[in-house]
Amino acid sequence: MIKNIITYPFQFVLFVLLQVLILNNIQLGGTINPFLYILFILWLPIETNKALVMGIAFVFGLSIDVFTDTMGMHASACVFLAFARPFMLNILAPRDGYELNVSPTAGALGWFWFIRYAAIGIFLHHFFLFFVEVFRFTEFFDTMGRVLASSVFSLLLISLAQFFTSNTEEKR
Repeated sequence: MIKNIITYPFQFVLFVLLQVLILNNIQLGGTINPFLYILFILWLPIETNKALVMGIAFVFGLSIDVFTDTMGMHASACVFLAFARPFMLNILAPRDGYELNVSPTAGALGWFWFIRYAAIGIFLHHFFLFFVEVFRFTEFFDTMGRVLASSVFSLLLISLAQFFTSNTEEKR
């Protein structure tokens, strides 16, 4: 428990700085925007109170918004992801359910499970974020192309981050 009290604030600051200072300056082809910061929300322990997760997601997204001047777009997308997270975890739950005090990582639940979990979460976040940014459906296909391209790139980036931070004892 003490480890979590130190780890999560450190991760919070690290992800915000990494996203704002480095990743927001990367835009590939004008359509691909890498968003690694949502990994912080995806990594929160499974049994964390839903209201707490939504509150953390709001503060986290608002932190990104403050530095990027995006007027709450990231905060709303993060809250949407936090809202959808229990449904994602419920759909992907193992037959025996989740163990207590487990974080949804590849090391704890396996790579196949984590890739599906991250892909769904990333897609939902990006879909919400990009359509709030455009705020119209007349450019549906262009926006959907940005969502898919950014989702694939973000999934690769998140998988890479998960690979480098995962425990050596992986569940297969």
